[in-house]
Amino acid sequence: MIFESSLVADTLQHTAHTVVDTIAAVHASGGHGEGFNFMHLLEHMKNSNSVELPFIHLALPQFAPVRIGGFTLDLSITKHVFFLLVGGILLFIASVYVARSYKKSLVPRGFVNLIELIIVFLRDEVVLPNMGPAGLKYMPYLLTTFFYILIMNLSGLVPYGATATGNIMVTAGLAIIAFFMIQISAIKAQGLKHYFAHLTGGAPWFLWLIMIPIEILGLFTKPFALCMRLFANMTGGHIVILSLFGLIFMFRSFVVAPVPLLFVVGIYMLELFVAFLQAYVFTMLTSLFMGLGMQVENHEESHTH
Repeated sequence: MIFESSLVADTLQHTAHTVVDTIAAVHASGGHGEGFNFMHLLEHMKNSNSVELPFIHLALPQFAPVRIGGFTLDLSITKHVFFLLVGGILLFIASVYVARSYKKSLVPRGFVNLIELIIVFLRDEVVLPNMGPAGLKYMPYLLTTFFYILIMNLSGLVPYGATATGNIMVTAGLAIIAFFMIQISAIKAQGLKHYFAHLTGGAPWFLWLIMIPIEILGLFTKPFALCMRLFANMTGGHIVILSLFGLIFMFRSFVVAPVPLLFVVGIYMLELFVAFLQAYVFTMLTSLFMGLGMQVENHEESHTH
């Protein structure tokens, strides 16, 4: 409860910070919103080369682009990369803290108890039903995926934070990792021979020219769905907030402001739920796709019998 109360307080503070910035921008535009750029409300969603902290505008390190063949690779640290690093550090610290706490006592309390409940839930309700006992060895990857996405989702709900999962390149990176884990788990479970054999879809040889491209395309549609689902859901809430704030400027009056602001607070509460939900959905679908690849051989044997 303390954890949830803290998030609610931070959410309300973030909302108040956005409202103050909006009022200041409207006041600067003459008090009626004329000439006001609505995209100002989504500045915290954009990627940039700096991070805004209380009373500090922190410029991030920039490096010269690296050219490899015909490609240019920019390794400069952006705002989203910064919060990716912060999320990784927080996850590492939390993991070490939870692991060391079990050396002192086997009875978890407080934050450790919360983490244990989440881990047990993912094991019993996600991994075992989708992947069976063989999926337990992939628990470290799935747990890392869940908590890392959760931290990045929540980072956009705190003051001066940014939602890295609102960047499609971040969700694409997570989906690429999931793609390789899905294929690796399937190859380990089936063997390389059965893995390539299932690309025919069990169809006769004269249909292979049709089935093999379809099956290969299906291998990529799964991670693509993971990428777009997470990106769209984490971006959609901010778009809704922009629309609600836009009502104030559409009517050009602060008299109607209380109603949109109440809805904005409600959307922020909903985004808090969505942050947990999308981390769960990404992890659950990844384990489901891994389980389908690991159990193909068993399904084929059952169908033969």
